[in-house]
Amino acid sequence: MKSFFLLVTLFAVMPLTAQQTAPATNPGLGAQPSAPVPSPIATPLPPRTPEGAITPDGTKKGLKERHAEFLYRKGEGDIGLLFLGDSITDFWPRRGEYSWLKFASYHPADFAVSGDRTEHLLWRITNGELDGINPKVVVIMIGTNNIGQFPDETPEWTAAGIRKIVETVHQKLPKAKILLLAVFPRSVSPQDPKRLKNDEVNKLIAGLDDGNKTRYLDINKVFLTSDGTLTPQIMPDALHPSAQGYDLWYEAMHPLLDQMMQ
Repeated sequence: MKSFFLLVTLFAVMPLTAQQTAPATNPGLGAQPSAPVPSPIATPLPPRTPEGAITPDGTKKGLKERHAEFLYRKGEGDIGLLFLGDSITDFWPRRGEYSWLKFASYHPADFAVSGDRTEHLLWRITNGELDGINPKVVVIMIGTNNIGQFPDETPEWTAAGIRKIVETVHQKLPKAKILLLAVFPRSVSPQDPKRLKNDEVNKLIAGLDDGNKTRYLDINKVFLTSDGTLTPQIMPDALHPSAQGYDLWYEAMHPLLDQMMQ
């Protein structure tokens, strides 16, 4: 009896033989060897140049579909408060729904796209997203993907892209005020090279504050511990806020935003 059970056990764990293969990929021809499935290869990004951050670019995959959504949104009702940016802003209405709903009286619209760099936002706002609307305030935060996606991107190039966005918004929406946010901290450690580059970008764009039509606001300290650490409770992936992170964003920004919306 023990020998019988031993044989059964060995049979159960034996690999399939040539006569006991999985179903053939081409029925009727017998077992055929499966061809290996190639792994998708991401298209490498070209080397970065100073012109990259300031030259409108609408070629990013999926960008024109999101752009079409925003053009449609313009016809759904008044926009009193407009948000422009990348995934950090794009995720707010869903991930931070509770704080986002607090903007309701301002009639907000979120024209932010995950993965956008400055050049993608420039393409969108020069191709109709700002036409025919009259928001009182435009909140802008962009630039972390410039730094995150290109090791050779310099803070000066990113800041130049942000400066051009601010200039373009003022040109397209001469009555609107801009609330320009410092690029949020990223990475757990305050000494992470990408975090340090974002800090340099912020030093450069702070000078865009004219005390009137453009206001610059750095709320980054509310996300960090006393030693500058970025915790998973605030940004689980060290980049995008949690619901709690969005609550902190709202509370830190609201006093100045409320003044600007008057």
